[in-house]
Amino acid sequence: MLLALLGGATAAKPQQTADPRISDFVRAGKVRVGLFPSFFYAKNPATGELQGVGIEIARALAVRLGVELLLVEQSGPAETVECLKLGVCDVAFLGISKDRAEELDFSPPYLQGDFTYLVPSGSSIRRIADADQPGARIAVVRNHSMDFALRGKLKHAEPVYAESPDAAFALLRAGRVTVLAGIRPGLLMYSTELAGSRVLDDAYGTNVLAMAVQKGRTGWLSYVSEFITESKASGLVQQALVHTGMRGIQVVSLHSPHY
Repeated sequence: MLLALLGGATAAKPQQTADPRISDFVRAGKVRVGLFPSFFYAKNPATGELQGVGIEIARALAVRLGVELLLVEQSGPAETVECLKLGVCDVAFLGISKDRAEELDFSPPYLQGDFTYLVPSGSSIRRIADADQPGARIAVVRNHSMDFALRGKLKHAEPVYAESPDAAFALLRAGRVTVLAGIRPGLLMYSTELAGSRVLDDAYGTNVLAMAVQKGRTGWLSYVSEFITESKASGLVQQALVHTGMRGIQVVSLHSPHY
């Protein structure tokens, strides 16, 4: 489903028209950004408007291009990967993984957060290892980076799969699982909705986020990579975190290697 971002006004673009890397976007007058339900954006329940860190970064990209921003909502990361491969999306926010890097090209990383657990009130679990016990059930979203990072690490506990972060949280809230797995900023948000719940201090993995594009589009990848590098250097990414109140995630250092 295509949603035009708020406001719809486009920036002047005299300097962009000469850049051959983005000539297709200038002619089309739009850039299509793929995203799926995550901590990265949310829908305002009162207005229906999409908002969040991802939306602010996407808006900045569209302004830099001088074109309209269209958000292409997908049901999950696997569908977002396909959106890019099929050319229905131009760019998307995704965690970098070995498997995805075989199908897509990635910009330098710009955000990094831990994967950890949210435990309910009264839980005796204090560390990640405490949850890996016979009879324990761990809610996790299928085929998300949080799922890939957890695979192979459970010796006794049973993963219980959900199709979205909200559905996984509903399992914890209903008492059907022992803990909820996820990325720290998302779990911190959910913790405010479940009295007495706690996000563990340690982690079972790390999610490194970047912008992904269809494989082989070298000019577009170069442009997006330049945008990400400049956005980190200018403080734009950090400002988006502050403006949206995002906790539990940090900007990747300018000197970090490309994952």
